[in-house]
Amino acid sequence: MEPPEMTEEMKNWMDKAFQMAQDALDNGEVPVGCLMVHDNQIVGRGRNEVNETKNATRHAEMVATDQVIDWCKKNGKGSKEVFEDTILYVTVEPCIMCAGALRLLRIPLVVYGCCNERFGGCGSVLNVAENSIPSTGTPFKCIPGYKAEKAVEMLKTFYKQENPNAPRSKVRKKE
Repeated sequence: MEPPEMTEEMKNWMDKAFQMAQDALDNGEVPVGCLMVHDNQIVGRGRNEVNETKNATRHAEMVATDQVIDWCKKNGKGSKEVFEDTILYVTVEPCIMCAGALRLLRIPLVVYGCCNERFGGCGSVLNVAENSIPSTGTPFKCIPGYKAEKAVEMLKTFYKQENPNAPRSKVRKKE
């Protein structure tokens, strides 16, 4: 069931984020995709790049954040003002690290697909978005649940695959 506050415009942006998640899955990454939208245009897009770069901080939200900063530089805009008026659309609830960064960037709204029961920073594990964390940026609103089943199925598909970037297990049988 879709969240009641989802507009057609939000659904369209989320569908584009799901395309980014599919790209991540097709490239051996955890299937998370996101867009950062400012003044009805995409100013940052990202998909997980952790396995590709061997850098654990290259989550979709961080990749998109770097693109927003570059966009601001190219367009003579202040990143603080742009982030304060940008909506993040992401297929999976941001992890605690990413939610913390979004709070510090003062992103006002995060729209996401499925909950992240392992690392969720918007309420599933820790609610970084809420108001009770002093001196750490600005609380933000979350709208969860758009195509959550699709996001979960994409995650299941990834986790059923052999991960070539995972360290060899000492308990695995020798080939």
